[in-house]
Amino acid sequence: MNVVLGVGGGIAAYKAAELARALAQRGASVQVVMTAAAQEFVKPLTFAALTGKKVITGMFSSATGDETLSSAVEHIGVAEANSLLVVAPATANLLAKFAHGIADDFLTTLYLAFTGRVLLAPAMNTHMWQHPATVANLEILRMRGHAVVEPEEGPLACGMIGPGRLADPETIAEAAMRLLNQRKDLEGETVLVTAGPTQEPLDPVRYISNRSSGKMGYALAEAAAARGANVVLVSGPTHLARPNGVKLVKVTTAVEMHDAVIENLDPATIIIKAAAVADYHLARIPDQKVKKTAARLSLDLDPTPDILAEVGRRKGDRLLVGFAAETERLVEESRRKLKSKNCDMVVGNLVSQDGVGFDSDTNEVVLVMSTGEMVELPRASKREIADQILDEIIKLRLALHSAQ
Repeated sequence: MNVVLGVGGGIAAYKAAELARALAQRGASVQVVMTAAAQEFVKPLTFAALTGKKVITGMFSSATGDETLSSAVEHIGVAEANSLLVVAPATANLLAKFAHGIADDFLTTLYLAFTGRVLLAPAMNTHMWQHPATVANLEILRMRGHAVVEPEEGPLACGMIGPGRLADPETIAEAAMRLLNQRKDLEGETVLVTAGPTQEPLDPVRYISNRSSGKMGYALAEAAAARGANVVLVSGPTHLARPNGVKLVKVTTAVEMHDAVIENLDPATIIIKAAAVADYHLARIPDQKVKKTAARLSLDLDPTPDILAEVGRRKGDRLLVGFAAETERLVEESRRKLKSKNCDMVVGNLVSQDGVGFDSDTNEVVLVMSTGEMVELPRASKREIADQILDEIIKLRLALHSAQ
């Protein structure tokens, strides 16, 4: 496993030494490339001692300091010899250069020549992280399919408290290992995923919704894209960043989600309905804000479109996965939904448990299959659960095809 570790010029550069060690401990051969600014914070000798390799510090610097033709094209050799480029810290300056193809040093030139996977771990001042230019540059890089380990929130070197701290080196190393070991068993598939809640207006300022954060659906979309699928994510309102390499369709209401799903249904080969769609909406929405009075207020609610049931009727040879968020009788309700909605699999979870389900980073689910099989997935991060669900989807489809 050959990895290039690009170190940008920020105070978090010292943490890149911990990252180099973490990658090496996981069996990676690490080639460090430092920008000139990075060398103001950490000396190249530190990385050389940790990796056992010379550190590349400039466009025309060789191991002996000679300026030769081989050193001038060294970035091509490094690009061809490595399958993953990890940039940590990825400063605002580096993100801008990568996004716009500016190649004025070894690391940025290497980036343009690199054909493998790219993992970015940004770190910067909170205002810089939230600046529209940085947001736009990061969106460009996500669109290219680059993975991003977002910065953590906490005290920064400048004295501010907020998002911008480099993620923990162990977290970055784990993300790097996932990319290095990534299977491409969904290449050629188009996966349609729904995620998040819907918001059903009561008047121009109020709405009905639920506690769904969208984290499970987004994890599934990210995992499917990483495994080579073409992914369309139809998302209700969330605060989550668009997963790498995923087409994001934003909606608000159940009707809008219904329309977006139907519009993107034809090319889909796998549909995963992870969204928590509101079951009811207001029959008639007032044009003006409803004023509070002492009188009791009753709402006349109509059922929202049953998206899962409609897709079940239209699915053909597609594989359809539904979700059941329950507070009791989990297996029974999952089996009922499996049959009534014509699903191939239902992912059930007890949202009444602490630490799983809505707005948590972990989940614990049971998979109920149309083959009669049931698989329990113990508590893990939603990203890990997402990969396990995709593993079972692939197994299920093979079983269904062999039974035909």
